Amino acid sequence: MAGMLASFLMGLVGGQRAMTPLAVVSVAAARGRLPADNGAPGIIAHPVAAGAAVALAAAELAGDKMASAPDRIIPVGLAGRFATSAIAGAALARSRDRLLGAAVGGATAVAASYPGWRARTATMPRFGQTPTGLAEDALVITAAIVILRLATARRAG
Repeated sequence: MAGMLASFLMGLVGGQRAMTPLAVVSVAAARGRLPADNGAPGIIAHPVAAGAAVALAAAELAGDKMASAPDRIIPVGLAGRFATSAIAGAALARSRDRLLGAAVGGATAVAASYPGWRARTATMPRFGQTPTGLAEDALVITAAIVILRLATARRAG
Protein backbone atom coordinates (compact mmCIF):
# COMPACT_ATOMS: atom_id res chain seq x y z
CA MET A 1 0.00 0.00 0.00
CA ALA A 2 1.48 3.34 -1.00
CA GLY A 3 2.52 5.56 1.90
CA MET A 4 0.11 8.39 1.10
CA LEU A 5 -2.83 6.00 0.82
CA ALA A 6 -1.91 4.50 4.19
CA SER A 7 -1.57 8.00 5.68
CA PHE A 8 -4.99 8.92 4.30
CA LEU A 9 -6.66 5.75 5.55
CA MET A 10 -5.09 6.10 9.00
CA GLY A 11 -6.41 9.67 9.03
CA LEU A 12 -9.91 8.25 8.54
CA VAL A 13 -9.31 6.13 11.64
CA GLY A 14 -8.04 9.18 13.54
CA GLY A 15 -11.23 11.03 12.74
CA GLN A 16 -13.10 8.50 14.86
CA ARG A 17 -10.58 7.76 17.63
CA ALA A 18 -7.79 10.27 18.19
CA MET A 19 -5.29 8.00 19.90
CA THR A 20 -5.69 4.78 17.91
CA PRO A 21 -3.45 5.76 14.95
CA LEU A 22 -0.66 6.89 17.24
CA ALA A 23 -0.96 3.78 19.41
CA VAL A 24 -0.84 1.42 16.43
CA VAL A 25 2.18 3.02 14.75
CA SER A 26 4.00 3.46 18.09
CA VAL A 27 3.67 -0.22 18.90
CA ALA A 28 4.81 -1.14 15.39
CA ALA A 29 7.78 1.22 15.67
CA ALA A 30 8.74 -0.11 19.11
CA ARG A 31 8.67 -3.64 17.72
CA GLY A 32 10.77 -2.65 14.70
CA ARG A 33 7.93 -3.38 12.29
CA LEU A 34 7.90 -0.09 10.41
CA PRO A 35 9.98 -0.06 7.22
CA ALA A 36 13.49 1.38 7.62
CA ASP A 37 12.66 4.35 5.37
CA ASN A 38 9.64 5.51 7.41
CA GLY A 39 9.09 9.12 8.41
CA ALA A 40 8.24 8.42 12.04
CA PRO A 41 9.74 10.62 14.73
CA GLY A 42 12.26 8.46 16.62
CA ILE A 43 10.59 9.01 19.98
CA ILE A 44 7.52 6.95 19.06
CA ALA A 45 9.67 3.83 18.81
CA HIS A 46 10.60 4.03 22.49
CA PRO A 47 8.75 1.36 24.50
CA VAL A 48 7.62 3.93 27.09
CA ALA A 49 6.12 6.13 24.35
CA ALA A 50 4.38 3.14 22.81
CA GLY A 51 3.01 2.08 26.20
CA ALA A 52 1.80 5.59 26.91
CA ALA A 53 0.08 5.80 23.52
CA VAL A 54 -1.67 2.48 24.13
CA ALA A 55 -2.75 3.58 27.62
CA LEU A 56 -4.14 6.85 26.24
CA ALA A 57 -5.94 4.97 23.47
CA ALA A 58 -7.51 2.61 26.02
CA ALA A 59 -8.57 5.56 28.16
CA GLU A 60 -10.14 7.21 25.12
CA LEU A 61 -12.05 4.02 24.28
CA ALA A 62 -13.41 3.83 27.83
CA GLY A 63 -14.14 7.55 28.11
CA ASP A 64 -16.03 7.58 24.84
CA LYS A 65 -18.81 5.49 26.42
CA MET A 66 -19.45 8.02 29.19
CA ALA A 67 -22.39 10.39 28.89
CA SER A 68 -20.06 13.28 29.76
CA ALA A 69 -17.72 12.52 26.83
CA PRO A 70 -17.27 15.63 24.68
CA ASP A 71 -18.10 15.56 20.99
CA ARG A 72 -15.16 14.69 18.76
CA ILE A 73 -15.69 17.89 16.79
CA ILE A 74 -14.84 20.34 19.56
CA PRO A 75 -11.70 22.38 18.72
CA VAL A 76 -9.39 20.66 21.21
CA GLY A 77 -10.58 17.26 19.98
CA LEU A 78 -9.94 18.21 16.38
CA ALA A 79 -6.49 19.52 17.28
CA GLY A 80 -5.64 16.27 19.02
CA ARG A 81 -6.91 14.21 16.09
CA PHE A 82 -4.85 16.31 13.71
CA ALA A 83 -1.68 15.93 15.79
CA THR A 84 -1.84 12.19 16.44
CA SER A 85 -2.93 11.37 12.90
CA ALA A 86 -0.19 13.61 11.50
CA ILE A 87 2.41 11.62 13.43
CA ALA A 88 0.88 8.35 12.23
CA GLY A 89 0.68 9.68 8.67
CA ALA A 90 4.36 10.61 8.75
CA ALA A 91 5.23 7.18 10.14
CA LEU A 92 3.43 5.45 7.28
CA ALA A 93 5.04 7.62 4.61
CA ARG A 94 8.57 7.29 3.34
CA SER A 95 11.08 9.47 5.12
CA ARG A 96 11.38 11.85 2.15
CA ASP A 97 7.57 12.28 2.13
CA ARG A 98 7.02 12.56 5.90
CA LEU A 99 5.72 16.14 5.83
CA LEU A 100 3.20 15.30 3.13
CA GLY A 101 2.22 12.12 5.00
CA ALA A 102 1.73 14.16 8.16
CA ALA A 103 -0.42 16.72 6.34
CA VAL A 104 -2.52 14.03 4.68
CA GLY A 105 -3.04 12.07 7.91
CA GLY A 106 -3.85 15.12 10.01
CA ALA A 107 -6.14 16.85 7.53
CA THR A 108 -8.01 13.63 6.79
CA ALA A 109 -8.61 13.04 10.50
CA VAL A 110 -10.14 16.48 10.93
CA ALA A 111 -12.35 16.09 7.86
CA ALA A 112 -13.40 12.54 8.83
CA SER A 113 -14.41 13.63 12.32
CA TYR A 114 -17.58 15.30 11.08
CA PRO A 115 -19.26 12.43 9.19
CA GLY A 116 -18.19 10.03 11.94
CA TRP A 117 -19.76 12.28 14.58
CA ARG A 118 -22.96 12.61 12.54
CA ALA A 119 -23.24 8.85 12.05
CA ARG A 120 -22.65 8.17 15.73
CA THR A 121 -25.13 10.78 16.95
CA ALA A 122 -27.73 9.54 14.47
CA THR A 123 -27.50 5.95 15.72
CA MET A 124 -27.23 6.66 19.45
CA PRO A 125 -30.95 7.33 20.05
CA ARG A 126 -31.83 3.91 18.70
CA PHE A 127 -28.94 1.80 19.97
CA GLY A 128 -27.45 3.77 22.88
CA GLN A 129 -24.08 5.33 23.54
CA THR A 130 -22.20 2.25 24.69
CA PRO A 131 -23.30 -0.19 21.94
CA THR A 132 -22.64 2.36 19.18
CA GLY A 133 -19.27 3.17 20.74
CA LEU A 134 -18.29 -0.48 20.99
CA ALA A 135 -19.25 -1.08 17.36
CA GLU A 136 -17.24 1.96 16.32
CA ASP A 137 -14.29 0.78 18.44
CA ALA A 138 -14.28 -2.62 16.76
CA LEU A 139 -14.35 -1.08 13.30
CA VAL A 140 -11.67 1.52 14.09
CA ILE A 141 -9.23 -0.86 15.78
CA THR A 142 -9.62 -3.49 13.08
CA ALA A 143 -9.15 -0.90 10.34
CA ALA A 144 -6.03 0.55 11.99
CA ILE A 145 -4.40 -2.87 12.31
CA VAL A 146 -5.27 -3.87 8.74
CA ILE A 147 -3.99 -0.55 7.34
CA LEU A 148 -0.73 -0.91 9.24
CA ARG A 149 -0.22 -4.52 8.19
CA LEU A 150 -0.91 -3.76 4.53
CA ALA A 151 1.33 -0.70 4.57
CA THR A 152 4.25 -2.44 6.20
CA ALA A 153 3.91 -5.73 4.31
CA ARG A 154 3.91 -3.99 0.94
CA ARG A 155 7.04 -1.98 1.68
CA ALA A 156 8.85 -4.86 3.34
CA GLY A 157 8.32 -7.16 0.36
